[in-house]
Amino acid sequence: MMASASSRELRGLASDELLALPAVIDLDTANRALMIGRSTGYGLAKQGEYPVKVLRLGNAYRVVTADLLKLLGLQLQSPEGGHPGRVVGEPHRLCA
Repeated sequence: MMASASSRELRGLASDELLALPAVIDLDTANRALMIGRSTGYGLAKQGEYPVKVLRLGNAYRVVTADLLKLLGLQLQSPEGGHPGRVVGEPHRLCA
């Protein structure tokens, strides 16, 4: 039985989902953020050609979220900018 077309489609992560990720993520999550398939992602990691640095911890691959965000253009402003944790280019919103 063949999988339906919708189950085979990759769904990327929205910017709010990316910004909510922990400091280090598994390769499957990074693959999803980059919208690349599992086999392709693991193949690139194994060959040392993944788009961001991949950490090999035992049998597991891990990706530093900050590197992924930078690649995707979602880097955070530094605290000296006056807005710690604020996304570059994001409109400023006052807290209630």
